[in-house]
Amino acid sequence: MADGPRLTADAAALSRHLLVLPEGPDAAEVGTLAVCRFAAARWEDVDAAFARAAGGAPVRALRLGRLSRLVGPFLLTAADQAQLRVPGQPASAWQLDCPVERGDAPGPGGDRDGLKRAFPDALPVREEERAVQWLVAVARRLAGSVRIGGTGTVLTPDPAAQIDLTVHTDGWIEPAELLAVARQVVPRVRASGAGNRYLGHDEPLDPRLEAHLERHGVQDERERSRLAAEAAAYDAYMMSHPQEATGYGIEANLGVDGILTVEVAGLDEVPLVLASLPWTRDGVVAYRVHWEPTDFVELELERPSLAHRVARGRAAPQVRGVARALQAVVGGVILDASDFPVDPSTL
Repeated sequence: MADGPRLTADAAALSRHLLVLPEGPDAAEVGTLAVCRFAAARWEDVDAAFARAAGGAPVRALRLGRLSRLVGPFLLTAADQAQLRVPGQPASAWQLDCPVERGDAPGPGGDRDGLKRAFPDALPVREEERAVQWLVAVARRLAGSVRIGGTGTVLTPDPAAQIDLTVHTDGWIEPAELLAVARQVVPRVRASGAGNRYLGHDEPLDPRLEAHLERHGVQDERERSRLAAEAAAYDAYMMSHPQEATGYGIEANLGVDGILTVEVAGLDEVPLVLASLPWTRDGVVAYRVHWEPTDFVELELERPSLAHRVARGRAAPQVRGVARALQAVVGGVILDASDFPVDPSTL
């Protein structure tokens, strides 16, 4: 990258969304992650005008959609790093060339990726939304950042924030065999719901959710009562008319660290990255290894508490271990929460 094009050579660069990466990830890796999310992803040459704006140095364009592309990589000097105000030691940047498409202002609730903070007046929609969400996922995977065009808001997603893994395969194993595999890693795992009968939600309302409801919820007392009665009637009906099971699950109580579950189900809609594989033609079986903290609200916070991060750090090796052991038995491909492939040898 020492002889690469300068980001600041393009006067419009800072008005666009930027993917900022550390030393290491190359264009091929960025392209691979694009193929995981965009069916039309392909490399293109940039037009002459753009090449001149980049100082004549070679840059490439990664087509994401009909109207969106990622252009770069651009060299970041020390002066560029100071201007961008991104953390760490950024080495290169890619700029997103796409239309600005905005919808409604953010509503209440979680903001794990920080998009509500970055777009407080109107969230991206359509092609811009898909592209920005992918930029954040790539930044999380490659330990980078996303700088939002215009405002300069910087999103630096924590690579450790999403620990769930899913094994996609064409092989089905019965609950007893899954328990045996999982117990190699988590001995206290058991069939989900064993010894328990759900009697309804009786936990007190989370104060944060209560505050959101007071501000944004239904204000009319009679309408609230009607909705509550309707919800209670629906719960009662579903409890007395259980649906036919199309999958199964196992779980392990991790105490103060929450719960680890493995949820097994058939999928007719195959993740894009797997769609070209012959064995996915008739659908796949998904084994989702999931961690649920004691306070599930913290899962959707951009900056969760220290207690949450400590619990997540202790649960993560168990999630990885179960996914690795399971893939060794059923085969297939492991995907992370962003539908990016994971090499079992790295777990």
